[in-house]
Amino acid sequence: MDIIDKKLITLLQQNSKRTTKDLSNKLNLSVTAVYERIKKLEREQVISNYVAIVDKKKIDKNFVVFCHVKLTQHIKDTISSFEKEVIKLIEVLECYHVSGDYDYILKIHVKDMEEYRDFMITKLTTLQHIGSTHSTFMIGEVKNSTVFVL
Repeated sequence: MDIIDKKLITLLQQNSKRTTKDLSNKLNLSVTAVYERIKKLEREQVISNYVAIVDKKKIDKNFVVFCHVKLTQHIKDTISSFEKEVIKLIEVLECYHVSGDYDYILKIHVKDMEEYRDFMITKLTTLQHIGSTHSTFMIGEVKNSTVFVL
């Protein structure tokens, strides 16, 4: 990956709907050269997906919870089982296996505290192998970015 690829990735991260013509003007390359670079980055899975970023306030999913989960055991089957089940939970947008006092951190988006309580009672705590949970609620969002600086 050269400096032009890095500039191209930065431009696409800022707005993936830019046309190849617009990108070619910004990079001083031909439209064909930009198109070929994009296709190469996609083939190599440097660019893995294009998405629309949705305003969580406008879809009533502005109540954000970071839920720390501790498993009862740390064996391969337990970890695998938990991960397969948590992937299915639509309220969980991110899940990280972490070190420290807890085993996982889940980022959960719901409408409000009532919906979170319902999620905990009917979904999360019904998963096998959960020893304990600890929830932290977002007060305000200081930074939320999808752009990697290259």
